[in-house]
Order: sequence, then C-alpha cells, then structure tokens
Amino acid sequence: MQSIFWNLDAEGGSGCEYCRITREHVKEAVGFTSMKEFGSCIPWPCFDLLGKQDPKICQHYVQAPNDVMVEFVQESDPKSDTIVVSWKPSYYGIAFLRGFQVILQALGGSNIACQLFLFHRKLSLPASHSEMVYMSDPFPGLFLDSKYAVTVMALPVPEEWEHFYHSKIFSTRSCSEKNGLEQCKKDWYPTNIGIKQEGPTVTLTFNLAPPNLDIRSYFSLCYANGMTTYTDIKPNFTQNKTHHSFQMNDLQGDTNYTCQIAANEVDAVRKTFNVYVMPVQKEDAMSRSVAPSLVLILPLCLTAVVIILVLLAALTKKRPQLHISKLSIEPVLTSYEEQLYKASRTMEEVAFLPRDRPLTPPRLLICYSCHDCPAHIRSVMLLGAFIQQHMATQVILDMWETLSMAVEGNMAWYCRHIQESDFILVICSKGLSYKSEPPEPDDSNIEEELDFESNAFSSDTAVQLIREEVGRAKAKGRDLSKYMAAIFEYSEEEDIPNEMRLVSQYRLTTDLEVLFSHLHGVALHRPGGYLKINDFTEEGFSKLPAGAALQQAIYEAKIAMRAKDQRTMEKEDL
Repeated sequence: MQSIFWNLDAEGGSGCEYCRITREHVKEAVGFTSMKEFGSCIPWPCFDLLGKQDPKICQHYVQAPNDVMVEFVQESDPKSDTIVVSWKPSYYGIAFLRGFQVILQALGGSNIACQLFLFHRKLSLPASHSEMVYMSDPFPGLFLDSKYAVTVMALPVPEEWEHFYHSKIFSTRSCSEKNGLEQCKKDWYPTNIGIKQEGPTVTLTFNLAPPNLDIRSYFSLCYANGMTTYTDIKPNFTQNKTHHSFQMNDLQGDTNYTCQIAANEVDAVRKTFNVYVMPVQKEDAMSRSVAPSLVLILPLCLTAVVIILVLLAALTKKRPQLHISKLSIEPVLTSYEEQLYKASRTMEEVAFLPRDRPLTPPRLLICYSCHDCPAHIRSVMLLGAFIQQHMATQVILDMWETLSMAVEGNMAWYCRHIQESDFILVICSKGLSYKSEPPEPDDSNIEEELDFESNAFSSDTAVQLIREEVGRAKAKGRDLSKYMAAIFEYSEEEDIPNEMRLVSQYRLTTDLEVLFSHLHGVALHRPGGYLKINDFTEEGFSKLPAGAALQQAIYEAKIAMRAKDQRTMEKEDL
C-alpha cells in the first residue's frame, strides 16, 4: 500500500493530497488485478491491506461518514441516469483517516461499481475538516426508475469494527421525471380530463398523446356495484390532434363510479378519476317530450271514453264462458341469459334481475394456494366447475389454462386476468402463510419438477399481488367490490390474510346464495320477503351432480388437512 501512495506522489507531486485510485494503480503498486466489478476497490480487511507495513494503523477506529447525499447529473442519454455521491467525514478518528471507498449496487441485482479515494500518506486531517464535503466521480449508465444502494466506507477498516460505513438507498429518476412526460411512451397518461353531463348522457374530454409517441387508441374502465364498463376509444386525428371527446354509455343514474383512462399500450399508466352520474328525472323527460296542445288532446280523450262505454255495454249483455288455460311461456334467451334465467326460476320469492345487466356473464378469477394437500386443490377445481355451471358466471382458473399459461408465461397470464376480470375470489387456507422461494431444480426429472414448482410459486405470487392491490385500493378510497375472500368449511377465519379482511368474506358452501348475489347484483332481502334459491340450499345443493361432487371433495379435503396437521404436530414433538 505504501507503493500506491508513492505512485500518487510521482503522478500528482506535492499537490496530490486526495486522489482517485484506478485499477491500473492497484495493479502497478501491489501486483494485484482486482475484479472488474469492484473497480479499484479491494474487498480485504485492514490488516491484509495495511497491517503488514504498519500494524499500528489497524488499531485506530474511524467513524462512518455523515450526510451521505446523492445528486443527479444532467446527461444527454435519455435512457440512463448519472449520479454523484457526496459526504462529510466523521469527527471521530479523523486524524487517522486514510481515504474513502464508495460502492454502488443495484438492489436485486449483482452489478457493482466501486471507487477508491486515498489521502497522502503523510497527511493528517484536523478536526475542522469534518465539515468539508467530499464528492465521488460520476457513476454513469444507471437504469431509469430503479433502486440502488450506495455505501460510503471510511478507511482504514479495523478488525471487528461495525461503524465504519454509511449506506443509503435511492431510486433513479423515471423517464418522465428526467425527459418530461411528453417524451415517454410507457409513462404517458392523459393529464387533462373534463366531464360534462346533460341528462343521462355523460361526455368525457381528454388530451391526446403527442404525435411522436405514436399512440393511436385508448380505453376507459368504470367500476361500481360490482359491475365493470369498458369503452374502446379510437380518436379521429383528422378532426382534432390534441383533444378527443366521447360519450360514456351504459352508466346507471344516481351512482358513483371509479373510472380509469389510459393509452391502449402494454403496462400503460392509468389516470384514475371519479364520476357521479346524476339521476334522470322521468317527469321532466316526459314533460319535454310530450308537448301537443290541449285542444288536440281533449277530443281524442272524449272519443276514447265513448268507445270504452260502448264496449262495456256490449259485454254486459252477452257473457260467453271463457276457458282459461295455463300457458308456460319461456322467453328466447342467449346462453348466458338462459343460465341466469334458470337460476332465477329456482327462487321461492319473485326476484327481478337488473335490467341493465351486461349481455355477457361476469368473469371470475379464482386464486388459491398450491401448498395445501391435493384434496384442497381438487375442491377449488370443483368449486369453479359448480360456479360456472349453475351460477351463470365465466370462471377463470389456472388449472384449466395450462396451455395459455405455457405460451404467455405464468405471471403475465395472472397479471392480465387480474386486470380484465370483473371479480377476483381468493380461496384462503393455511397454505397462504407458507413462505415459498423460487425452486432450484434437480438435474433428474427436471421438466416435471420445474412445471409443478413454477406454477405453485406463480400462484402464491399472484395472491400476493392481489393483496397489495386491495391495500392500495383501500388507501385510495376506491371500490373494493371486485375482490372477495372465501374459506372452505375445514379452514378458519385466521387463514384469511389481513388485506383480504377488508373485502367481502364467504364460507363455502354455506354462503353460495350471498356469493350469487354479489356476482349478479341481486338483492337477497326486500320488504316483506327474502330471496331463497333452491339449488343453493343444503337439500337442493346435494341433488345436483356438481354440488354432490364438490361436497364430497370438501369432506375428503377436511380429512386430509386434519391428517396433515397431525403429522406436523408429531414432527414438532420429535
């Protein structure tokens, strides 16, 4: 190490009191070629570096630097960031300070950049230098919108000394923060939104993306009362290149909607806003539409009264016997309406289904844990089959989509359906508390093991994504009716994660009626009566083949889960 300082004197002369040490300096001085990732830094303890020449130097303790700051440097490359690190030396042990080591590492990655700075060998800093600000050389080529950790280390580092460094975690700027929103296709979103309502018609106006981003289409989503309204937007750029207006159709009156609008691009940022649709006054609408003069209406009314009186007189003179036969009139329905109509025919009380329900069945994504017994997974699969067959709902289940998941990728498949589904049902069990890690495949039978473990890991990761989305939606005051949690009879309420306790919770198969009400917006109670669906009662449920199969699977899973718990307790006792 003495030869390093000698080289500094040769290069910088007497004026080189604080200099950057490069990899070439280290190689020339000590004959050691450091790893490229470490730059000029040598990750060895103090005694190995300096103790052989001067053992006493490793006995002095130098405190960690203070006020570590990260500053961004303007550069021409729009796809990367450059930073400079600054710090102040500590007052404690400053007389024995010999230099600094600055390490930059990407969180979650293995890339490391390091810079080594050394003082002149004969230099001893006074206490007043603790207020001096030192700066590193620029660290270029950092990825945008990424997290890094920077560590500033005081040298020399004594043996068994913990307070010699100061670490700071920071994030690089996003593309919009560095280059402006108008230059970033991935980060762009509409910033100016105007809403105008005239009667039942709601018109939304928003600003279009600049032409250099080449965004040609947009979409909007509105959520309320468990229903989702999707609108595909294709502006006419020949009429207006900066703004576009469109009508938001299929919205119910006297309803608060949470809406989003974004560019029709992968992973586009969505602009969230709220819309309150005012109730439509039927009396005002009738008064505006019916405006004939009273002079024309009065003669028509008198004529109608005379005709009615003549008909009544004729009927009283001659009353033929009327034979009334009971007719069974079945409406012509689509496949989804047939399922919904069939379910409503089993209701003991008359229930009116919403007139403005969508023409397609609601899409329900079912997520679960793969770390329970196979009997539990079979129960989930049969539950999905029952809901799709008897509850007029399109069920999305990973066990039925293995080919699509193989083509699209597990996490990409989950993320797409989490966004596109109308409802998400998380089946909670003890397996959700299992801490899974990405598998390390064995060389033998590698394909089979990789498929099974990868699906299990992706399934639990999807549940974690849903939990985080529920937490964000609750914090922002958004509608949570899209998300639901359920447990089978053999699970406990403690198996429901904290985030999922914020949404509707069901115990299956007891709460099938309530689940049906949630999916289709049908009220279970009304003045003087309640809704009872025969197919979802304990008697009617067991008579259905799908219901009987689900009931048997839940019973088998209950026995298997008890046996698994018993084996776990026996292992803990040993």
